[in-house]
Amino acid sequence: MTDRNATINLSDGSPAVAYPILSGTIGPDVIDIRTLYGKTGKFTYDPGFLSTASCSRRSRTSTATRGSSCTGLPDRGAATRCDFMETCYLLLYGELPTPDQKATFTALVTRHTMVNEQMQFFLRGFRRDAHPMAVMTASSAR
Repeated sequence: MTDRNATINLSDGSPAVAYPILSGTIGPDVIDIRTLYGKTGKFTYDPGFLSTASCSRRSRTSTATRGSSCTGLPDRGAATRCDFMETCYLLLYGELPTPDQKATFTALVTRHTMVNEQMQFFLRGFRRDAHPMAVMTASSAR
């Protein structure tokens, strides 16, 4: 996994705990604290998730030559040959949709894009430049 670790010493008398340091594709290295609660009984507090990396990328192996993406399409293949919905499907499922899959996916997305009027009222309460994660966190608390 990784040979680099970060040791966390808590001032409440708990023993020191080591966590692996992971390298991100983009951005700074991160400390993998998935086992923090199990080892210490404590959580982290990060309002607005401003210091939290919450994603991991699953990479797919490809027999394609250098200059190809993880999906096997040329680097700019999806951008030049696919429409928006096909690209969304590709990012979610790792492959381009068949015509039937695209129609089903497009209908599903279209059906779920309407924002309820009550939610519109709620969202208008935020400043135009509010941090998106703060808005999402507040809306999930409803």
